[in-house]
Amino acid sequence: MNAQLAFSENQSFLNYLEKWLSELPILNIQETIPQPEKSAIISVDMIKGFCNLGPLASPLIYAIVPSVVQLLKTGWAHGIRHILFSQDAHDPQAVEFAAYPPHCIKGTPEAETVDELRTLPFFNQITILQKNSTSSDVNTEFREWLTQRPQLDTFLLAGNCTDICVYQLAIFLRVDANTAQKPRRIIIPADCVATYDYPLEIAQSQGGIPHPANLLHAMFLYHMALNGIEIVRSIRE
Repeated sequence: MNAQLAFSENQSFLNYLEKWLSELPILNIQETIPQPEKSAIISVDMIKGFCNLGPLASPLIYAIVPSVVQLLKTGWAHGIRHILFSQDAHDPQAVEFAAYPPHCIKGTPEAETVDELRTLPFFNQITILQKNSTSSDVNTEFREWLTQRPQLDTFLLAGNCTDICVYQLAIFLRVDANTAQKPRRIIIPADCVATYDYPLEIAQSQGGIPHPANLLHAMFLYHMALNGIEIVRSIRE
């Protein structure tokens, strides 16, 4: 295939992707979650080190905080009580720092949940899971948490980054259910997830790897949809 034809096909897909995103549905929580006792909300890495403090803080990620807060309030009001925050709490010598700048070290302010979530009236009833990598399920207590709640069949995911930690968790939940022949609904409101931006021009000038936020956010939402994960615009009362 020549380069011109490949570019033309890619542009057609990007046009389709833009339309797909614009037509994502808005779900009503009453209709979406008929059995809140069998549902969970998992928030990934909504901590200060990705929102407003430190080398990896991103205004794009901080901008979704109000939507995540609203999702949690809506879910709690509807009766959802299985809520988990999966959060970076890195070892000071974390191997992951070979790929990313040192960030969210355990015991530092960067590893703290953002204040907007900490002040939720039910915050003390939320489970906090600490992780030392981008994965919520490898070498953490997440699988034990999941095993202790066999009734859960619906998961609402929020947080960052769309293409890294959220993606890895969503795919784990999907594959885990598929291999065990379990029906499981995984829903991601697009207004509750985000990723960071590292523009091409800046990356080239600094010798880094570009990370176009809008493109990767859209592509990974689409890829999760390809794997049977429900992508919606938002979930409301």
